[in-house]
Amino acid sequence: MPDTVRRRRDTPPPRTGGSEAEVLRGFLDHLRVSIAAKVDGAPEPQVRTAAVPSGTNLLGLLNHLTFVERATFLGDDVTDWQATFQAAPAHSVAYVVARYRETVERANDVLDTCTDLGAPVPRPRPDRPAPSIRWALTHMIEETGRHAGHADLLRELIDGTTGR
Repeated sequence: MPDTVRRRRDTPPPRTGGSEAEVLRGFLDHLRVSIAAKVDGAPEPQVRTAAVPSGTNLLGLLNHLTFVERATFLGDDVTDWQATFQAAPAHSVAYVVARYRETVERANDVLDTCTDLGAPVPRPRPDRPAPSIRWALTHMIEETGRHAGHADLLRELIDGTTGR
């Protein structure tokens, strides 16, 4: 464990608009920014080093969330979810963070076209059933929040950095 603790400014939950969609999107975007910031600038090779017996590592968490965003909002097919928890050796921290942020931007472009939370997520392949926008947003809040908590602990173990 690092000898010093580096505290980042902690960001409180967002104050969003009054509609259900604004609240859900506000919390999801807050979590997305938090986890990307947690990974951004993390040192190699520790960012890829498993700190727990399951093999979970900081860079792999963000890589996994990129695949979850793409599957949920962009309709990508993922055949091996376990493999998504490892970033390719050639992919730098900056690359994985940039790819995540670009995926979030594309997902938000899709969400910007959705006005009915009960409607299915638009899919490029209409032959595949899609969840409702409400379900997809709630799932992504849960998934991103869960892994952001893991990331908090892993980053603190790497270099003592805490906070969102």
